Amino acid sequence: MKKKSIQKLLFVYNANSGTRNAIMDSMHKVFSPTTYQCSLCDITFGIVSENKIWKKFRQESEHEMVFLHKDEFAKEYTSKSMNKFTFPIVFSESEKGLEVFIRTEELNQLKSAQELVRLIEERI
Repeated sequence: MKKKSIQKLLFVYNANSGTRNAIMDSMHKVFSPTTYQCSLCDITFGIVSENKIWKKFRQESEHEMVFLHKDEFAKEYTSKSMNKFTFPIVFSESEKGLEVFIRTEELNQLKSAQELVRLIEERI
């Protein structure tokens, strides 16, 4: 099977941008972790800092990675077709445009940064 020619990976969190939202998200992780709505945030970031395994992978990867909150994604990728996506989600961008790389349902099944890294490596 031929590997895809991926120019970059676009990670979209199920959270909005801004300091206030970041504080509220951290509090939500602490006080009600089972109802927290962003598995991608949960896997890649702890309460206050980036997961060490994820950070190492991200820094050493040869692929460009872009991280957006869902409000930033909506502004940058305004398209009626984008409304059909749920978040969090990971897209790959190639000469063909944006394609779903990891669906929300798949992200929600992951339990650790190691699992996310393994899934990305399998698909690249």
